[in-house]
Amino acid sequence: MRTHHSAYSVYIVTNFTKTVLYTGVTNDLQQRIIEHYLSRGDPKTFTGRYNAFYLLYYDDYRYVNDAIAREKEIKGWRREKKIALIKAFNPEMKFLNSELYDKWPPRDLFHRKDL
Repeated sequence: MRTHHSAYSVYIVTNFTKTVLYTGVTNDLQQRIIEHYLSRGDPKTFTGRYNAFYLLYYDDYRYVNDAIAREKEIKGWRREKKIALIKAFNPEMKFLNSELYDKWPPRDLFHRKDL
């Protein structure tokens, strides 16, 4: 399981067929991926509607303002540029969920109640 030393992560998730890309920012990457997983099938959220909980990319930041600025920058890019960023980090575009967890999906799923 990946240990998280920095405070914030910018990340990109996709669906199983890699047809959609969602860029987000979080202060707890492991928990955020679980939240995306738990919301799958929920038409009220983008990631839920498209079952986007497969992690392709993440980058860590010490300060929230830097992470938010990077998230906004990536969100403004065309798909091709996002794919190039992902491939520079993850050349085979493998799902990285198993890097965050001993087992995917985790057995003991939990969901924050404060969201």
